Amino acid sequence: MALTQVQPGMLGTTQPYNFKNRIINGAMVIDQRNAGGIITNPTSPQYLLDRFYYRSTSTTPTFNVQQNAGSVTPPAGFTNYLGVTMTNSSTPSSTDRFAIGQPIEGFNTADLNWGSTNAKTVTLSFWVYSSLTGTFGGTLQNSAQNYSYPFTYSIPVANTWTQIVLTIAGPTAGTWVGATNGVGIYVFWSLGTGSTLQGTAGSWSANTYWAGTGSTNIVSTNNATFYITGVQLELGVSATSFDYRPYGTELALCQRYYAIINTQNYSAGYSSNTSSAYSSCFYFPVTMRTTPTTITLPTAGQSTGQISFTTGVGGYPSATGTHAISASNTSLFSITGSGYTGLTSGAPAFLFSNGTCPITASAEL
Repeated sequence: MALTQVQPGMLGTTQPYNFKNRIINGAMVIDQRNAGGIITNPTSPQYLLDRFYYRSTSTTPTFNVQQNAGSVTPPAGFTNYLGVTMTNSSTPSSTDRFAIGQPIEGFNTADLNWGSTNAKTVTLSFWVYSSLTGTFGGTLQNSAQNYSYPFTYSIPVANTWTQIVLTIAGPTAGTWVGATNGVGIYVFWSLGTGSTLQGTAGSWSANTYWAGTGSTNIVSTNNATFYITGVQLELGVSATSFDYRPYGTELALCQRYYAIINTQNYSAGYSSNTSSAYSSCFYFPVTMRTTPTTITLPTAGQSTGQISFTTGVGGYPSATGTHAISASNTSLFSITGSGYTGLTSGAPAFLFSNGTCPITASAEL
């Protein structure tokens, strides 16, 4: 494995504060949406592995994304990575951009004091592996995406894990979100960026740049691969050892933005008439970033993997209904069923499932 852009003594030290790594799921261990399956031709914006998403200006080129794509051995200390494989190459126009990245919540970046004279320096480190060699790029941006720090890095040897370390002086200008649940910082890695969206690497600019000048366009090469893991953004002028958090902790951090709730249980409620019923409230696994904007329900019915209301003990309603779900706040949601026959008006009602019925809730940035 090649190691570039790392100064002696950078790695292996510790820092005396919690949540050292502002990136969530930087070791690519959580994949709630796909469970390791292939994501075919993602469209913008689309979340991939937890907290990492894809942004683009066009539906071409196309590629697949998968946790541990290609089944290569990860760098020492890691078991997972996010893998991109091009399936249909295309040369970006001058205004095109294709990138994977993570929006970091303002609550997790406010202490950096960016946009002020007290702006703090950060270090971005990650492991990268590609079938291509050369100069590659990415960017850090503010919430409005009108102030950016384009960067470049080198992959000198193909199909070899290389660790990249970039030290970034905090910006003293630009508008940055403080301690709120909005986007504090965007971090992106370019898969392809047009010439007008590339800027001078290594400096802040009041422009929307997506990569440093001269960055390789991965999307221009058919079957090209790009793998990444061990992503860490931390306070300070040097990279320290990766901030491994317990799996349950990392999952909970991800669930603040996206959660799967299985309804393979009973929930007490009541029937308002013979055709409608209401569940009691469910709790999200953790308090979500905001009241979820998208909540999906499994299909109503009596077959495996579907949900139904009943007012009979252990029985089924005589006909299935349709369901609606609503979130009361960042902690609670409930389910309403209508269009039933055979319910008992005013009687207790029970929401049940004949299998694992995942409800998904999204409060992504």
